[in-house]
Amino acid sequence: MALQQARPGTQVWVAQGVYTPSQTDRTQSFVIKDGVQLYGGFQGHESSLEQRDPVAHPTVLSGEIGRPGIADNSFNVIYTRHVGPSTVVDGFIIRDGNANGEGQEGARQRCGGGWYNDGSNGFSSPRIVRCVFENNFGRDGAALYNHGRNGESSPILSDCVFRNNEAGLDGGAVYNNGTHGGKSNPEFRNCLFQRNIGTYGGAIFNATEKGSCNILLDDCTFVENSAFLRGGAIFSMNGIQSCYLEMSNCVFSDNYPDDQNTVFTSNTMKSKQYSLTEKGK
Repeated sequence: MALQQARPGTQVWVAQGVYTPSQTDRTQSFVIKDGVQLYGGFQGHESSLEQRDPVAHPTVLSGEIGRPGIADNSFNVIYTRHVGPSTVVDGFIIRDGNANGEGQEGARQRCGGGWYNDGSNGFSSPRIVRCVFENNFGRDGAALYNHGRNGESSPILSDCVFRNNEAGLDGGAVYNNGTHGGKSNPEFRNCLFQRNIGTYGGAIFNATEKGSCNILLDDCTFVENSAFLRGGAIFSMNGIQSCYLEMSNCVFSDNYPDDQNTVFTSNTMKSKQYSLTEKGK
């Protein structure tokens, strides 16, 4: 793909197939620059975006490099840093990342096996549309890690699927880090979270120590997600400042732990409008 040469405002059309950041180097990722628009789902003969079909022509960004199996896969399949909402990733399957490295909390090699979105000491808020995150691993935020420490990391996601991702620690699918004076205010619209696993927060983990998180969930479904301790679907940990969780028209079903532990909040403000919670396993 022509990502390295792409400039702000450039559209990159990607044909169906499987693409990896490297053959053997785990530290390499697909680095998407500010203002670049990346579209998948093309067969190869289209002349307009409307003609593509990501379902019929799957375009896969995979961390499966080196030897067969996950052990030596890419730490992060995608990496963005200090990008705005004119940065678009639309119509991809993002899978097989393995952020199992060492380092301090929030270190890139241990977070965001699918996508590490870095807004630390700056601002990073790409638009992510019609993407599937699957079979990613990370110590925190297996599929997507939003790093807003001393900055802001607030992507806008619509029509996305998070399934079969696993965190060794927190945020089986997504970890929103709004700590140390930072913010993480992502929006999720019409997204599905299914069969993700974490210790705290089977699907989503929100951290706000000395910072803030304001999470919007609209028309989202959480099903069969699991946390080993608390927050089968969502866990919010509030520090000195605030975490606000706004949910509208959301469905929670068969998450574990169930009942009050499906969405576990610590000193977090919640706003719910027409959300349905069914008993978990």
